[in-house]
Amino acid sequence: MADPEAERQDQAAPALPSSVLLLAPLLQMMAAKTLYAAAELGIADLVAAGSHTTGELAERTGAHAPSLRRLLLALTGQGVLVQTGTNHFDLTELGQPLRTDAPDSVRGTLLMACGPEASRSWDQLVPGLRTGTTAWDLAHGVSWTDYYARNPDRAAIFNRSQAEHTRDSAPGILAAADFGRFREVVDIGGGDGTLLTHILRAHQDLQGVLFDVRTGLADADATLSAAGVGQRCRVVAGDFFDKVPEGAGAYLLKEILHDWDDEQSTAILRGVRTAMPSDGRVLLVERTLPDRAVAGFNETHWYLRDILMLVVTGGRERTENEFLLLLKAAGFNLDRISEPIPPFGYRVIEASPT
Repeated sequence: MADPEAERQDQAAPALPSSVLLLAPLLQMMAAKTLYAAAELGIADLVAAGSHTTGELAERTGAHAPSLRRLLLALTGQGVLVQTGTNHFDLTELGQPLRTDAPDSVRGTLLMACGPEASRSWDQLVPGLRTGTTAWDLAHGVSWTDYYARNPDRAAIFNRSQAEHTRDSAPGILAAADFGRFREVVDIGGGDGTLLTHILRAHQDLQGVLFDVRTGLADADATLSAAGVGQRCRVVAGDFFDKVPEGAGAYLLKEILHDWDDEQSTAILRGVRTAMPSDGRVLLVERTLPDRAVAGFNETHWYLRDILMLVVTGGRERTENEFLLLLKAAGFNLDRISEPIPPFGYRVIEASPT
């Protein structure tokens, strides 16, 4: 007797037309905007605190109740909320990271990536492509670094997003790089110290130096103190285009060079080369592009990240060979490149002075 389930599995699903496939990312864009709205309104925090009805949430957020209910339904469709009554909603396990106080919170990332600064910059993508000018600069009249220096409240959101992303990548970075062989490590552009705290907690004899601009270091003392490593870490404010702390055995740069063009990246690396001893090491944590573009999920992600750099910072993602050339121009020999590190596909690129 024929198995109906087996027959159904044997029947290949009809291929979607190209026109439908090309438009699929529009739904992803709309989904991202609804998640941003939920983050901006603090929906997850309010539901977790006991506000479950549309009316309660509308009152707490100052939103128009009928419009807000439509947002809540869209979030339910994405699995972020579950509808338990006509106007009653609860937070699902998937929705927990939208809470500000969740240990795996991504609220800051959504507020930064889908917020007004980024949205206005993406609106300038085509003018940027035509002129070669960074889209962010066209949208805001200043570079992203100057913008955040002038707007500390917005810089706080950016810093939070960076800390969230680093939190999730830190375990893989620790597994891919041996920091225990060094006496002192300088985290260049290390923000609030999230990555450095993971490294120092894993290596009790290691000393750290956290180096960034003042706005980037706003939450550093609190982060280091909460992790119990404040006594082993100096916090130094400065500009890596001018000078970086001297004499350490290791200089760590996580996602720094991808923010800058080749000339600026070489200048940063030369500054590190000047500061380090002859037996020092530089460790870059970056994604690497394939030498040849092909279609696929990972490839789409890599190249969209490159467009993000084009839009926001004027920097770029690079291939392994392009990193080799940067390091060589700055006075380094490439020693090793790790395998891709989950969950984001970073690699640790280690180099020593020539």
